[in-house]
Amino acid sequence: MYNQLFSSKAIGTMEVPNRIVMTAMGNHLANEDGTVSKEDIAFYGARARGGIGLVITECACVDFATGKGNLRQIAVDDDKHIPGLRALAEEVHKYGSRLAVQIYHPGRQGIAAVNGVDSMMAPSQTECQCVHQPTHEMTLEEIKRVQGQFISGAKRLQEAGVDAVELHGAHGYLIGQFLSPYTNHRTDCYGGSFENRMRFLDEIIDGVRQECGEGYPVLVRFSVDEHMEYAGRPECGLHLADGVEIAKHLEQKGVDALDISAGIYETMNVAWEPVSFAQGWKMEGPEAVKKAVGIPVIAASVIRDPAYAEQALAQGKCDFVGSARAFFADAEWACKAKEGREKEIRHCISCLYCMETLMAADTTPIPMACAINFEGCREAQYSEGKLKKNGNGRVVAVIGAGPAGMEAARVLAMRGFKPVVFEKQSQVGGQVLLASKPPKKEKTATLIEYQKHQLEKYGVEIRLDTTPGIEDIKALGPCAVFVSYGSNPIMPSSIKGLDGDKVYTPVEILNGGIVLEGKNVCVVGSGMTGIETAELLCEQGNKVSVFEMADEIGPGIFFQNLIDVMGRVDSYGAKLYPKRRLVEIDGTTAIFETTDTKQRESHSFDAVVVSLGTAPNMELREELEKEFGQLKYLGDAKKAGRIENAIRTGYLAAVQLD
Repeated sequence: MYNQLFSSKAIGTMEVPNRIVMTAMGNHLANEDGTVSKEDIAFYGARARGGIGLVITECACVDFATGKGNLRQIAVDDDKHIPGLRALAEEVHKYGSRLAVQIYHPGRQGIAAVNGVDSMMAPSQTECQCVHQPTHEMTLEEIKRVQGQFISGAKRLQEAGVDAVELHGAHGYLIGQFLSPYTNHRTDCYGGSFENRMRFLDEIIDGVRQECGEGYPVLVRFSVDEHMEYAGRPECGLHLADGVEIAKHLEQKGVDALDISAGIYETMNVAWEPVSFAQGWKMEGPEAVKKAVGIPVIAASVIRDPAYAEQALAQGKCDFVGSARAFFADAEWACKAKEGREKEIRHCISCLYCMETLMAADTTPIPMACAINFEGCREAQYSEGKLKKNGNGRVVAVIGAGPAGMEAARVLAMRGFKPVVFEKQSQVGGQVLLASKPPKKEKTATLIEYQKHQLEKYGVEIRLDTTPGIEDIKALGPCAVFVSYGSNPIMPSSIKGLDGDKVYTPVEILNGGIVLEGKNVCVVGSGMTGIETAELLCEQGNKVSVFEMADEIGPGIFFQNLIDVMGRVDSYGAKLYPKRRLVEIDGTTAIFETTDTKQRESHSFDAVVVSLGTAPNMELREELEKEFGQLKYLGDAKKAGRIENAIRTGYLAAVQLD
């Protein structure tokens, strides 16, 4: 079915069995000394076993002491790393896949405290406007030292049996900082002209060739366009035409393949995109490079579907299709595509929970994770092959067919239990169904489609339009009852007027029960649900004002998602009022108190939408606890939270059931 996708192609001397590439992505799994961990081996091994042709690791440090991005990150700066790298290569090779290790230095985008330095090295003393770390201009001695670290790191990879090295010049890291006029203001031989800005990378390539020989494959990843228009500076940085010139130059240098991406930290949303970006939106970059060079081109462009990937290859836009998050969400993406099991693919929903947890992993106990694939980064402990198949047909009643209930039912069925799912609505999906309703959130619904198909595959009984009573559940004779009937909007009784006929909840707006058009609407609360509801109201032609008790709009929202949504909300001219606590609603007048000055304000609206969060549904709780010993609460029914909470609690409850 996918003749292009599953045809082999060479990158230099390395024959790759298909055109699918897992591009580099941090995972925070390495040992504390930078050596490859058993968790790393399980993580990458699962993707190789899942059919990926070329696996590229996270960016590995050439200088672990002062060039880390995270405290747990693979390193290549010492011979002690070779055994772990060799074990990783052997694991990937076991499944017929090829392995490349990406090597890098963060430069000005590194965190000084993490690296134990006063300032980060960079081509020039230009502070990154995202991480805001002190920097210093590299001396010629530092340049030569770091180049040597790249070269010796590549040699260690070769000695470890790694099939290829990828030099990371994308996303604003050190090599990319030399390439870009935005970050390279040097006046010596490493700055100024195109040739001078290429020199740092050129000399690394020359050194790798000298140490590893002409036959060792060298890939370069770089940002073909830094998209500085997203940072409000469209005249700055590298543009597509510059990227094409870099590609042609690298081909002349003898590089074996080009891995094309975009963006730097200041334009992070074009490097690892939020949900609003369409599949293939930046394919023009790889396509332009492909037209200009004869060496293989790897394209990363929010590629989700095998059919789209096949089309991009057939149209000659690239030679390999690359993604990281797609294969984090489903390690078996490639095998499922090859076997015609596309409906079984768990598609990435671009929620960025992976990036959120990666960025926080050094300072919180929360590990990096995928919101919709609990096994992601936990393969050493959890996988389908490790499930106990001891259900023996025992019945489990699952109340609620939201993401938590369906995940639990899926895993229970895989273990041999017989889950029976009750859902009071006429369709499954719960809160995820609502989450797919705001503008540009439609791909969130792919999770529902995946879960529905999984339950159909395993023959799980789903009783729609059914709210079970205690006797209905007892009639099943269940060995356990899983409660996943979600949450309800919080409407505090302390606030007068919330029962008014012009007061609504986000649920009523998102599910289409209430449609407002051409109205003056107040949205109280700017959590993710609040601002996404505000965006939908703006799109429907309303004049929208958003009020928030916190000091800033969007408290607790991951900054990439906040930037993405608020960019559109702002474009509609919505008014924003932080530091306002709702006191009362009197008809269509909302009364607020400022949190700093304690002044009261009155604002008149046609409608008020109250988005103050949700609380677990308490329906039947006392009765259930009296009747059933094996009772587990999942998702929002346990504690109101996000999709990750639903999937995690559903998976673990099903795995841990005796």
